[in-house]
Amino acid sequence: MDQSSRPLGDAWPMSRGIRHLMSLSDMTIQAVSEDLVERLVPYRLWQLISPELPEWKRRRQGGGTEPRDDRTSLAAVVFVLVSGCPWRELPPVFGVSRATAHRRFAAWTAAGVWEALGAITASEDGWDRELAWLDKVCRAALLRTGTGVRGGGGDAAVRRDRSRPSGTTT
Repeated sequence: MDQSSRPLGDAWPMSRGIRHLMSLSDMTIQAVSEDLVERLVPYRLWQLISPELPEWKRRRQGGGTEPRDDRTSLAAVVFVLVSGCPWRELPPVFGVSRATAHRRFAAWTAAGVWEALGAITASEDGWDRELAWLDKVCRAALLRTGTGVRGGGGDAAVRRDRSRPSGTTT
């Protein structure tokens, strides 16, 4: 597949992950989940990200289920962010409910995780593919939260006024 026909261009590794979702009959859900987690949040990148994530506190009253693994939850959040799908369409293959994924996204946003990760992309060297991927994820997260893309210049995102069709004037 050439670069121009990939849905996200150079957005490694999302395009391969989506193709794997389409062939669930060939693999077990667990294998697909582990593969997607590794593609969306590579271990090398996870080592940079994990210290930035806040700790989950255990409920005093007990009960409930064990909190989901942060890396798996992050992979589910990354999938929603880079694919642009609504939270309600998060595939069950991640093993994380859409409510859990959204709850983690909201908590991480409130804790300033996306900004901290954006700072990592600016300060680290020698991780070209991983940092480019992390930068795309951070930009998608900031757009999803409505805070826009950090920085300026030609890459700045502009929200389109949806009150009238594009190309029309008043």
